[in-house]
Amino acid sequence: MKRFITIKDIAKELNISVSTVSRALRDTYDVNKETRDKVLEIASRLNYKPNFNATGLAKRSSHNIAVILPFITNYYFSTVITGIQEVAYEKGYNIVLYVTNDSPERELNIINNLPITSLDGLLVSIASNSDSYEHFEEIIANETPIVFFDRVTNHLETSRVIQDDYNGAFEAVEHLIENGYTKIAHIAGPASLTFTQNRLKGYLAALEKHHLEVREEWIIHSGFSQKDGVEDASFLFTGENRPDAIFAVNDRKAIGAMTYLKSNGIKIGQEVGIVGFTNDPSSEIISPSLTTIAEPAFEIGRKSCELLLRHIEKKYFQPQEIVFPGKLIVRESSVKV
Repeated sequence: MKRFITIKDIAKELNISVSTVSRALRDTYDVNKETRDKVLEIASRLNYKPNFNATGLAKRSSHNIAVILPFITNYYFSTVITGIQEVAYEKGYNIVLYVTNDSPERELNIINNLPITSLDGLLVSIASNSDSYEHFEEIIANETPIVFFDRVTNHLETSRVIQDDYNGAFEAVEHLIENGYTKIAHIAGPASLTFTQNRLKGYLAALEKHHLEVREEWIIHSGFSQKDGVEDASFLFTGENRPDAIFAVNDRKAIGAMTYLKSNGIKIGQEVGIVGFTNDPSSEIISPSLTTIAEPAFEIGRKSCELLLRHIEKKYFQPQEIVFPGKLIVRESSVKV
């Protein structure tokens, strides 16, 4: 059977993205003339024929949007979903929810099996350790809008909604320094995630500003669970050279670290300061209460959905990046008594 030429073949020939080829073929404003001419030349040489039937199906409005996210059970993502739902239902859209359980393999499987012709757009927070993005490129090439939130990829020209991870981390670490802590460790998330990288950069910038030593062994990349926080703290406090403070990538890891310290008779605040990131409700009710950077999860959900609907309703809507600031909430875990 004869294989039809697709825009992936053109992209491979020119060593450019599938989404760029798609936009060049549609003659959108954001592709320069030189690139457009090259795409048209290769398309002609390869005898590319667009699938008008599939395109027509893809453009038929279903008023369904897919939401793909790593978890549904934790505070942050459940709050984001609430924000998404509020906007979607106001505008008459239904939500189809997919949960990857933070697995890149499951994420790929979900994307490969999406009923794309019955969806108007996607809201996506990518899985940890997901270093592939071609599956999203194919969705974009099919002219299906995607907006990424929280966990985003830097490799695609799409809209995204994120929190200010760099400045949030900087403020958290500077707060610890201003309260007398000088040996600050960072228990981070998976190194491949953009927000992990940005929080690490904020941590390092605060240490540099205050001329404090950076110790590589005090920077630990692992998962996001409370168990990961326990294990990271165990590693940090079994050696001779121990930190006197911890900045955690999220509240669950911070609480895990606090659990370890308390079980080993180490006084939180007085001996070791701790700051998290999220403002999970549990951070306020544990003892001692946890200092944290509050993330506007509900607003991120609302804005992500609003942005996606603008892409759906306006064909040539230019991709945007919206960044929400965090807020330092000081509690007992970072104050020396």
